[in-house]
Amino acid sequence: MGDLEIRPAALDDLSAIVAMLADDPLGAQRESPNDLAPYVRALERLSSDPNQHLVVATREGRVVGTLQLTVIPGLSRRGAARSIIEGVRIHSDERGSGLGTRLIEWAIEESRRQNCQLVQLTSDNTRTDAHRFYERLGFTASHVGFKLAL
Repeated sequence: MGDLEIRPAALDDLSAIVAMLADDPLGAQRESPNDLAPYVRALERLSSDPNQHLVVATREGRVVGTLQLTVIPGLSRRGAARSIIEGVRIHSDERGSGLGTRLIEWAIEESRRQNCQLVQLTSDNTRTDAHRFYERLGFTASHVGFKLAL
């Protein structure tokens, strides 16, 4: 995997990122790869916020993975910062290659560099393979999550 690069996402990466977000049963219901306008606006917001890190993994110039890392300053835990990993996606022909591990390791290292004391993530209840993957990387299912659609 020596030719792998993890770098900030750019406007030219959006169609590949959105295609990966839409490439599963859950994503297919909520993503719109044929209309990139809302994603362009979101990328502009993310790019202007120093606590947001939307990255892509590329191999030979091709986007093969992505994730978003959010750093959240806080008061709890004696004023500790924490990070949240979201939107982890690996291109279908790269799954099982170790790329997901590399991306999560990047996010953990970046979290350390940003002085975070905790890294957290959520995963849909139906993604049992992803749950096993995160547990292999040392994450524990420690909380129950709740959502409210607005």
